[in-house]
Amino acid sequence: MNIFRLAGDMTHLISVLVLLLKIYATKSCAGISLKTQELYVFVFITRYLDLFTDFISLYNTVMKVVFIVSSLAIVWCMCAHPIVRRTYDKDQDTFRHYFLVAASFLLALLVHEKFTIREVFWAFSIYLEAVAILPQLVLLQRSGNVDNLTGQYVCFLGAYRAFYCLNWIYRYLMEKHHVRWISSISGFVQTALYADFFYYYFISWKNNAKLQLPS
Repeated sequence: MNIFRLAGDMTHLISVLVLLLKIYATKSCAGISLKTQELYVFVFITRYLDLFTDFISLYNTVMKVVFIVSSLAIVWCMCAHPIVRRTYDKDQDTFRHYFLVAASFLLALLVHEKFTIREVFWAFSIYLEAVAILPQLVLLQRSGNVDNLTGQYVCFLGAYRAFYCLNWIYRYLMEKHHVRWISSISGFVQTALYADFFYYYFISWKNNAKLQLPS
């Protein structure tokens, strides 16, 4: 594991911890898209089908369990927690995320590394993760003002994929042109979707001002 992969894993983990902190400390999920969180549940469950069949390392197994359990916990809080669920803005979070699920699954059936159930679902999870942030970004643009914890959550989530892009470049250069085109291309697309958010996040940080996105 190289430094870029480790940095990607850690920023991903931090993003989840920041979101859990926001929900449990403030008892609020205001500004958080349930649609995006539901998509992440699909992403992690379909990607980690090998959890109980293949053992790579303790680190790998723990990270898989953490991401599956945390994504389920977040969705549960937003849907069933007696206090948190009241703060969910259903009227603003209207992105039709099932289209993303359908398109990702269709693409996985057409473009995959091997036509097996596990490989098709792996490709599906990669394609879906690339666009899973869209409902969240749309919700933030509609609301305009973004609180600090929500802004940090999205920032760390974007940084995670940016580090993974550096990881893929590093491995391509250092490991005899090692490359997995599905994850690499999808990862670069996913990172590009954060470009507008990163710009306004940097401007707010530079000016020491509250993060505001254009509606």
